Amino acid sequence: MRRKKLLLAAAPLAALLPLVLTSVTQTAPAEATTSSCSPVPVSAPPGAQIESVEAVRKPGGTVTFPQTPFSAPAPITDVPAYCEITVTLTHGKAGDHVKVAVALPQTGWTGRLQAVGGSAYTAGDFGAPLVQAVKDGYSGVTTDAGVPLTFLDTSWALTAEGELNKPLVKNFSTRSVHEAAVVGKDVTQRFYQRDVTYSYWNGCSTGGRQGYSEAQRYPGDFDGVLANAPAVHWAEFAVATLWPRVVMNQDKTFPSDCVFTAFRQAAIKACDGRDGVTNGIVDRPDECSYDPRSLIGTKVACEGKEFTVTAADAEVVRKIWAGPTDEHGRRLWPGLPKGADFSQLASPTGFPVAVGWVQSFVKKQPGFDTSKLTYRQFADVFRQSVREFDDVIGTSDPDLSDFRRAGGKLISFVGSDDQLIPPGGTLQYRREVEREMGGPQRVNDFYRLFFAPGVAHCSGGAGAAPTNALGALVDWVEHGKAPATLPAANRDQTLARDLCPYPQVSRYRSHGDPALATSYRCASH
Repeated sequence: MRRKKLLLAAAPLAALLPLVLTSVTQTAPAEATTSSCSPVPVSAPPGAQIESVEAVRKPGGTVTFPQTPFSAPAPITDVPAYCEITVTLTHGKAGDHVKVAVALPQTGWTGRLQAVGGSAYTAGDFGAPLVQAVKDGYSGVTTDAGVPLTFLDTSWALTAEGELNKPLVKNFSTRSVHEAAVVGKDVTQRFYQRDVTYSYWNGCSTGGRQGYSEAQRYPGDFDGVLANAPAVHWAEFAVATLWPRVVMNQDKTFPSDCVFTAFRQAAIKACDGRDGVTNGIVDRPDECSYDPRSLIGTKVACEGKEFTVTAADAEVVRKIWAGPTDEHGRRLWPGLPKGADFSQLASPTGFPVAVGWVQSFVKKQPGFDTSKLTYRQFADVFRQSVREFDDVIGTSDPDLSDFRRAGGKLISFVGSDDQLIPPGGTLQYRREVEREMGGPQRVNDFYRLFFAPGVAHCSGGAGAAPTNALGALVDWVEHGKAPATLPAANRDQTLARDLCPYPQVSRYRSHGDPALATSYRCASH
C-alpha cells in the first residue's frame, strides 16, 4: 500500500494537523454505482432537529485543497465523481448549527463508511481525509460540531455573558461525532438504497480522542476504530502540557533552543542502544534513566554564540521530563518523553491548546495570563480541570465491555517522541483498561496499542510510522485477522520496522541491516 500524507508546512504548529491518508484495497462487497445527486430524507438523531439538507455533485478527478496557516494538503488524483450531502442539525434552545457532511462516491462504493476526526479544537475535516475516503470506496463522514474550523480558536466555548457554552462543549466533546455516525449511516442507506456493511472511525490527536470516546460512550457506532496519538484523559493532558512554561517562568530560567536540543541529543545518545541497535532513537523513553545534571558545564555552540549549560538549565529539563507535580511534589501526569522535541511545549507563549483550554474552559477568562501561574496555582487549575471536565470530555473510562460485546475492534499507535501529547497518558489509559478487563491478553482480543519508537505526533520524526493501519483494522474487523504487528516506515522509505503490540517491544536480532524490519523481533521486554 502507498500511504498518502498531508505535506505539513514547517511552521511549529503544523503538527497540530496530524492527518495521515491511507489507501485501502481489501476485498469488500460488490461495488455500488449511482448517477444521482440530490437531497435525501434524513431522520433526525434523538434530541436534534434537521435544519436543512443540501446536495452538491463533485466532479472528482484531481482534487486540490486550499493551504491553511499550518498545512498544504497534497492533491489527490483519480477521485471518482461523488455527491456531497450536507445535513445541518440543531438542538432545541441551544441555537447551534451543526454541519454533517457525507461524501458518497457515485462509482465504486464498497459498502463501507468511514468517519474522519478533527485536530486541536476543530471537530472534523471537510478536505483531504474526506476525499481520500471517497477514493478508497467509502462513504465519508465528518462534522464541524457547530464550532469554527479554525483549530485553535476557543472563543466559542463561552457565551456572551462569559459562561460556559454547554451545548457547544457537549457537541465538541461527544455528541456531534455520535450524531455524525447516525446521520452518515442514514444518508448512505437512503442514497444507495442499501445498508452500510461495515463502519470505521479514522482519526489522530483530537480525532484519536474522538475515536476512544465513541468506543466508550457509543460502542455500536463503529465496527472498527483507528484512533492514533489520542488525547485521552483530556482534562489532565490539556493542563499538563502547560507545565514546561510554568517551570521556566517559576524558576526564572529559560534555556535556549540550542540548549534544549543538547539535552535531547544527550538523552538519545545515552538510551539509544536499549533495543539492541544504535540508530538515534529511544525506544522506551519512560525507561531511560539519563540524568540531565550530567550535562552541566557543557559548552553549546548556537548561531554564532556559545552557551554553558547551568545547573538551573538541568533542573528545568529534569522537571519537564519528570512531568507536572502538585504543591507537595506528588506527580500529576507524565512529562515530555526523553527524545522528543522541546520547542512546542516550551514555546515562549506556551502550548496553544493548553493555553486556550485554561483560559476559555477552566478559568472562563479569555484574557487570563497563564504565564503568571505559580506551582500551587497550576496544581489548583489541574485539579479544577479534572473535577469539572473529566465526565464531559475526559475520555478516560477504562470499561470497554460494551464495545467488546458489540464486536468492535480498536487499533491505536503512539509515537515515543510525541512532542504534543506525551505518550505516557495513552500508556496509562491502556494499563487502566487492562486492570479493568482482565489483563493484556484479554484486552488484545479487541484493543491493540502499538508503540512507534522515534515517531513524533501522529507521524514524522526519526522513526517508522504505520503505513496502512486502517487496512490492518479492516482485515481484523472483516476477516478476523488480528494484527500481530503493524508494518511501518519513515517518510522517505529508508527505514522499515514492524511495530509490536503493547506490552511487547521491538528488539534488534543482533544481525542484519538495522534499516530493515526483518532485523527486529517482538519481545516481552
